[in-house]
Amino acid sequence: MSHADPGPPRLKTAIILCQVVELEIDHFAATADHVVHVARLQQGLHNEPAKLQREVQATIDWIERETPAEVIVLGYGLCSRGTEKLRCQRCQLVVPRAHDCITLLLGDKDRYARYVAEHPGTYWYSPGWIKHHLPPGPDRAEAMFREYCAKYGEDNARFLMETEQQWHRNYNRATYVDVGGLGTTRQDVEYTRQCAEWLGWHFDRQQGDCALVRDLVLGPWDSARYLVVPPGKTLRMTGDDRVIDVAD
Repeated sequence: MSHADPGPPRLKTAIILCQVVELEIDHFAATADHVVHVARLQQGLHNEPAKLQREVQATIDWIERETPAEVIVLGYGLCSRGTEKLRCQRCQLVVPRAHDCITLLLGDKDRYARYVAEHPGTYWYSPGWIKHHLPPGPDRAEAMFREYCAKYGEDNARFLMETEQQWHRNYNRATYVDVGGLGTTRQDVEYTRQCAEWLGWHFDRQQGDCALVRDLVLGPWDSARYLVVPPGKTLRMTGDDRVIDVAD
């Protein structure tokens, strides 16, 4: 009786992810025997790129010191350049060629670029964004108003809310990404629709693609979609459609 060739053994892999893509990455990592560790960092670090860089680098250092991992995979994109200058000393570092996590959800950096070019005022919603972040909409406005009232009084709170909501004018579309049904609920889709209506934005629903996340976890890491950084090297933004490259 013949048996299929299982191929070469996979490298022992550690994953560092942002909570926004936790559900999607966990789906593939759950049955992957070569995954020896998963580190989950809080959503929102991209708002402070220097902090993101410090926390991810500290996690890389811990993984190299405390686990048998041979490769470290990042569940991050460039993320406001917060992943630039990251480096491993012992492991390979694998990073998707992506500006942010939405490319991971859509499955293709070129598709993401086309959508943003056609709809530059898009704010993205997904299972992870809704779970770990209070996105623009009535719930966010109510929570912020209560917080401001408690700190500054009602009159000042109303003024601060008017100022806070000025940035909404930079957006005109709420787009929900459904990654092959992973984590998507009817409630999340309807919640996104209600937020769009409350904000006066257009609503859209895009079918995502789990291939980029799946191959990030399982491999192979082709050079068109991923950058593999050797030990001792780091990465930089390229400013072209490669997104990132190994730094000189």
